[in-house]
Amino acid sequence: MSTLRMTTAQALVKFMNQQYVEVDGEQHRLIHGVFTIFGHGNVVGLGQALEQDAGELVVHQGCNEQGMAHIAMGFAKQHKRKKIYAVTSSVGPGAANMVTAAATATANRIPVLFLPGDVFATRQPDPVLQQVEQYHDNTISTNDCFRPVSRYWDRVSRPEQLMSAMINAMRVLTDPADTGAVTVCLPQDVQGEAFDFPEYFFQKRVHRIERRPATEAMIQDAVELIRRKKKPMLICGGGVRYSEAHEAFRQFAEQFNIPFGETQAGKSAIVSEHELNLGGVGTTGGLAANLIAKEADLVIGVGTRFTDFTTASKSLFQHPEVEFLTLNVAEFDAHKLDATAVVADAQVAMSAIGLQLAEADYRSSYRDEITDAKAAWNAELARLFAVEYQEGFSPEIAGQLDDKLPEYSDALQTRLTQTRVLGLLDQHLEDDAIIVGAAGSLPGDLQRVWQPKQPDTYHMEYGYSCMGYEIAASVGAKIARPQQPVYAMVGDGSYMMLHSELQTAIQEGLKITVLLFDNAGFGCINNLQMSQGMGSFGTENRHRDPATGGMTGNLVKVDFAKNAESYGCKGYTVHTEAELLAALEDARQQPVSTLIDIKVLPKTMTHGYESWWRTGTAQVAENPDVVAAAESIQQVLETKARQY
Repeated sequence: MSTLRMTTAQALVKFMNQQYVEVDGEQHRLIHGVFTIFGHGNVVGLGQALEQDAGELVVHQGCNEQGMAHIAMGFAKQHKRKKIYAVTSSVGPGAANMVTAAATATANRIPVLFLPGDVFATRQPDPVLQQVEQYHDNTISTNDCFRPVSRYWDRVSRPEQLMSAMINAMRVLTDPADTGAVTVCLPQDVQGEAFDFPEYFFQKRVHRIERRPATEAMIQDAVELIRRKKKPMLICGGGVRYSEAHEAFRQFAEQFNIPFGETQAGKSAIVSEHELNLGGVGTTGGLAANLIAKEADLVIGVGTRFTDFTTASKSLFQHPEVEFLTLNVAEFDAHKLDATAVVADAQVAMSAIGLQLAEADYRSSYRDEITDAKAAWNAELARLFAVEYQEGFSPEIAGQLDDKLPEYSDALQTRLTQTRVLGLLDQHLEDDAIIVGAAGSLPGDLQRVWQPKQPDTYHMEYGYSCMGYEIAASVGAKIARPQQPVYAMVGDGSYMMLHSELQTAIQEGLKITVLLFDNAGFGCINNLQMSQGMGSFGTENRHRDPATGGMTGNLVKVDFAKNAESYGCKGYTVHTEAELLAALEDARQQPVSTLIDIKVLPKTMTHGYESWWRTGTAQVAENPDVVAAAESIQQVLETKARQY
């Protein structure tokens, strides 16, 4: 047996260079590169291996461990999970910083390879710098925190363990039903240890992402169920995009006249102007999709996890005889809502079911309901896009901080409303622009009002709703699609959570544009707390009032444009429509990343449309409004919401 003597880290790098995927007969390299932040726990091990011979791997320097992992996630998501990055950190806080990103990847089913440094396997220098000692178990380290948020977790305590660990890692990273964060912990002494690795470990490996077919029984069950129903509705989930089933989904909807709503992950599989596209569905959905959903007698979920936002906490689908049919490559998701399950690739399953439905000459019984619902929503969109702040103004989220709006207008020097700004952006951004978002009020607004004009231009992380994902993931999306403009849609709260990867964008010569909506607070959560009977508490960006000790002083003013300029970006501060349009035009001409700080009024985002969301509202409180809100939740649970 031929062997190669090298360190564990060197073997890992050589192995990663030899991993390929094959989809529909086409092969390409799986691992594009490695994002690094070096510390004592990985620099002289994995760092040395990458310096000596990185092969075809592109090595990038990150600024924040969570941020660089979000870049990796944004890259993989934009590549429909068929190309990935590895990310490596030092032991201790560097590793801990990546746990949030690992959870984000797993919640969204996005493959990312995490390679955190670990404590010494020999334990000779214990406690090593940054080691957390647990008195009851010396095998525990910070990296054990990755266990509950990883699809696969391993620790390489001996060099020869690398082989089985990495083969299993590749299995999970390339499994469309079970992918997510894969964590392989690398004790810092083992990284540098030499071993005679067999040459066959480094052979080219092609991981085929197979299109799992549906069984004949599954197809028959689906066909029989659909044929019994008059008004089915499709839900376009992220699996449609990852399967690249865009065309199969469109043909299915058109052939059988079935309207569809979009989840956050599925949005932009089909362009918004399509006559059967009802737009966002669920808690953050729009009027058209939610009206049709209430009357649908069959809900056909394609590649969706049926989260609480998609189902409006299982309250949305109100037809007395509604049933569910789910097409999903993941068996876990296919059986949700007690659905008839078709465990298969979305593209293959829709084609197979469509053939038999066509033979049966099936067509839904919709008449004018679809066009009427779309017309009503289009009229509402036009109204939202035209909302302007003026005397006697009533905000979209009325009854909450209404009397504070003049203060906000004066402090921020703006009369811009959030929906008006989104309308202008929807009109003026490039048709092929990729917009990236994650948390706050913007995901709800964007799912409702954004009108994608080209496929795969809507990039939203909403499985984990991770504040701080937006800017980093935009960098990843730009690496994945360098010829398309990329815009990060971010609120002031998310920006302050994590924006350090702007420096990475400058360092790498990658141009993104950050569209920052500054309403001086955590507006989304302020809406939530006040809708549940609470006052405004701890969610506005205010100075502490020395007289009362409360967080009720003047609004804190932040110049986000200057912050971005400190990284080397071009910054703009916008208070008017004219300034916004001028900034957009000038930003297009810039060779570097840009940030447009858009001052907007709070409470001017969109509200719910025929939807509900369950919250854990206090059932006992001194404030009677809180108790009333809790009683309202209980009433919906008893009268409208499904129990499972």
